[in-house]
Amino acid sequence: MYYQNQSQNNSAFMQDEDLLYTILADLKRTVREYTTATTESSCPTVRQMFTQLTNDTLRMQGELYNLMKQMNMYSTSSKALRQDVDKQIQDSRNTQQKTRQFVQQKTGGMGQYAQSPNVPLHQPNIHNPYYM
Repeated sequence: MYYQNQSQNNSAFMQDEDLLYTILADLKRTVREYTTATTESSCPTVRQMFTQLTNDTLRMQGELYNLMKQMNMYSTSSKALRQDVDKQIQDSRNTQQKTRQFVQQKTGGMGQYAQSPNVPLHQPNIHNPYYM
């Protein structure tokens, strides 16, 4: 009722666009917080819970972003060249492999994540020179 009265008087707490930007920023912050909590969790159950919370929050953030984009409230950045993105992906894979080798060397391959599956391979879209 309070919100309805405020809307009728055209003096709402915040403009819709400002409110959505605030929510979007809060979702981004929350994802960072959950990611930190996930990486610092030593209990597998707690780690799984924060992983799920991170994924749920990322979905909400994506849905809100898409809504704001459709309503012309959020402009997207310029498109990235495929070759630049592919280079970043390759660099990340190389770092991941070096890290995995280092951990296996130091733990003798006996760590909790020694048998973790690799990240799915990126399949570039060779017909589109841009991503997004």
